Amino acid sequence: MRINKYIAQAGVASRRKADELIAAGNVKVNGAVLREPGYNVEDGDVVEVNGRRIEAEEKKVYILLNKPLGYVTTVSDDKERLTVMDLVQDVDARIFPVGRLDYNTSGMLIMTNDGDFAYKLTHPKHELTKTYRARVAGVLSTEKVWKLRNGVDIGGFVTSKARVDVVKGLPKSTIVDITIHEGKNRQVRKMFKAVGNNVQELERIAIGDIRLGRLAEGHYRKLTREEVEYLKNC
Repeated sequence: MRINKYIAQAGVASRRKADELIAAGNVKVNGAVLREPGYNVEDGDVVEVNGRRIEAEEKKVYILLNKPLGYVTTVSDDKERLTVMDLVQDVDARIFPVGRLDYNTSGMLIMTNDGDFAYKLTHPKHELTKTYRARVAGVLSTEKVWKLRNGVDIGGFVTSKARVDVVKGLPKSTIVDITIHEGKNRQVRKMFKAVGNNVQELERIAIGDIRLGRLAEGHYRKLTREEVEYLKNC
């Protein structure tokens, strides 16, 4: 981060005033008076202004990414696979994904540098709903829809009630929207498997009342202030 921006984010002075402080010799980096107004502050640097150490408060960033298939929802991957971080390289903040989307699942993923915000979104007690659009093999009968809505055993865990809406029946598959609030590993795939319909395609299309909309795959947008406040208060 450029030194004048760092000073401004620490609440000491505006960027222009920061440049004046540097020119006057009132700024030190790692104990030495700074002589370069274009200096970029790096991790570990100790910055002092008028003899007082300062630290920039990192601006909170909240984005919504449309994750494509074939990306791992991690900051790094020891198998050298593509991660969601490859899609947000131009974001000027050290953000991370909130929760996970499987390698073979696409759709809505929130990313941020706000740890408290991320904790709240992922904590089970808040029961934040997530909506998925799935294409499943075969016909999804009325009986199977009833079972999904009222809870199915996915291997030692019976799911809570879910909202299930059949969108369209195809010759050999069914398009269906399902809304859950739990976050068990591969839960949606296991739920459909439990009633005999394997998932062929899966996309997360909403978190709470915030929808993915027309955002293109691999692209992201900033969450609005209203959306952030909504998520914080869910």
